[in-house]
Amino acid sequence: MGRPLIGVSTYWESSVRWGVWDWPAALLPAYYPRLVKAAGGLTAMLPPDDPETAAEVVARLDAVVVAGGPDVEPVRYGAVRDARTGPPAPERDVWETALIEAALASGTPLLGICRGMQLLNVALGGTLVQHLDGHTGGHGVVGRHTVRPVPGTRYAGIEPYEASVPTYHHQAVDRLAEGLVVSAHAEDGTAEAVELPGEAWVLGVQWHPELGEDTKVMRALVAAARARTAAPVS
Repeated sequence: MGRPLIGVSTYWESSVRWGVWDWPAALLPAYYPRLVKAAGGLTAMLPPDDPETAAEVVARLDAVVVAGGPDVEPVRYGAVRDARTGPPAPERDVWETALIEAALASGTPLLGICRGMQLLNVALGGTLVQHLDGHTGGHGVVGRHTVRPVPGTRYAGIEPYEASVPTYHHQAVDRLAEGLVVSAHAEDGTAEAVELPGEAWVLGVQWHPELGEDTKVMRALVAAARARTAAPVS
């Protein structure tokens, strides 16, 4: 069996300069494909596109990762914008919501990282805290803190012990979407992982595994992708 193909959503920047060019660009920090490779998968970049194509795209993948990035637009969860919320990224909000819905509908393994976890909660009807302190190492500096797994959850099956994780976020889950369960907490009580119970593999983590050395979460996603591919078609 070949290595699973893991689709990872990307940033979308209207103006990026390299060489003599200043063009729009779809970007993905190299840490993501490096982590996917270390976990035994292959990476396909998924730049924002027509949401009507999301189901077709997901059908060609073995798993989906919704990457970190800009704050989710508050209007998507019925909130008034806080002054500390970052600029909107409407192309990503629309496209990644469509990817999440397509993955859930098809049973394709799905991992949300930071923004990806937040958007998973919003896509399923939850809301977000628009600002909290203490979850970065300072402006532009990745911090670390401890997360505690909730026994009996999928995440606890991946990492049953407290773990120090790389973190950089200022938003988090507020009202948890119906169907999701919290599977890890930070020391201050912030939800650090959420998941959908059941057969489908769906997990969101608030931290950035791509910025650390621990490959457990991504290896679990790749294993879920392998298992789904190997399963007999009914």
